[in-house]
Amino acid sequence: MFAVIFKATVSKLDNQYSAMAAELRKLAFEKYNCRDFIAVTEGEQEIAISYWDSEADIIAWKQDALHRVAQQTGAERWYQNYQVEVLELKRSYRAG
Repeated sequence: MFAVIFKATVSKLDNQYSAMAAELRKLAFEKYNCRDFIAVTEGEQEIAISYWDSEADIIAWKQDALHRVAQQTGAERWYQNYQVEVLELKRSYRAG
């Protein structure tokens, strides 16, 4: 399993951002085998962590036409900067 960590400094989030985020989340689950997707914004900081079965799914997600539009709009309008990390999950466990 793989995880994608997206960290950003927010410029301004608007209604278009909210609609795009909801559509991209749905697309990730329905078309690209995303297993879980958690996003939090606090002040100017946003972090999103998503979990995927394969790196191929992540690459396909990154190259999706709608996701490319979101990336460009994010860089131009929604975010001051952002960083993406792709990690291979070695171990996971829960308590309780």
